[in-house]
Amino acid sequence: MTNQVSVQTRVSIRVGKGEIFGFLGANGAGKTTLIRMLCGLLLPSDGQGTVAGFDIYRESEQIKRNIGYMSQRFSLYEDLTVEENIEFYGGIYGLNDEAIRKKKTQIFAELKLTLRAKTLTRDLPLGFKQRLALGCAMLHEPSIIFLDEPTSGVDPRVRRAFWDVIHRTADHGTTVFVTTHFMEEAEYCHRVCIMDTGKVIALDTPENLRQRFQQPTMQKVFVELVKSRIGKRI
Repeated sequence: MTNQVSVQTRVSIRVGKGEIFGFLGANGAGKTTLIRMLCGLLLPSDGQGTVAGFDIYRESEQIKRNIGYMSQRFSLYEDLTVEENIEFYGGIYGLNDEAIRKKKTQIFAELKLTLRAKTLTRDLPLGFKQRLALGCAMLHEPSIIFLDEPTSGVDPRVRRAFWDVIHRTADHGTTVFVTTHFMEEAEYCHRVCIMDTGKVIALDTPENLRQRFQQPTMQKVFVELVKSRIGKRI
């Protein structure tokens, strides 16, 4: 399987095609910093890496054109309606009118936005704003999608619906790279990487990590890891 994401710094990972790869850790662990490096938005000070075959130092613009990115902060235009945002970003990605029309219909159906099509984005509830941001990130059908804490601030029901979409996206061969500080979301990933102060402290499937630490949930695995880290610091 062709590797979609490969990076080697103080963090060493390889992520394959169609994989849902979770980057977990408390706020400030370094998740967003790493994801910004992989998206070509921040230049690393050391190490090496490629995203979709492009070098993170020399080919950041090619990376940006070949990925989808949903940032931690909502970044769409709040004075446009839902469908106007989709049309605008479709144009930015170079889609023609017919392609935008088809993608708009697909996004409305998959993310249940049809009844909100004419609503100004600023008037949307947070959960719908997050759905729209995810839809715009997937508009140009990138081979890799980076989602930086996509479910932050939404209720558990909406969070689970988000993950249903993420799994359908991966089933079609798209690599999904997602950061979160919700440990229960680790259960939805094929593999997870847990970070602490910019370092990887665990990397495996959720099942293997639960077995290794003899814990029933990833939340308890994380607690055990943190205890171990604190003990080493003392």
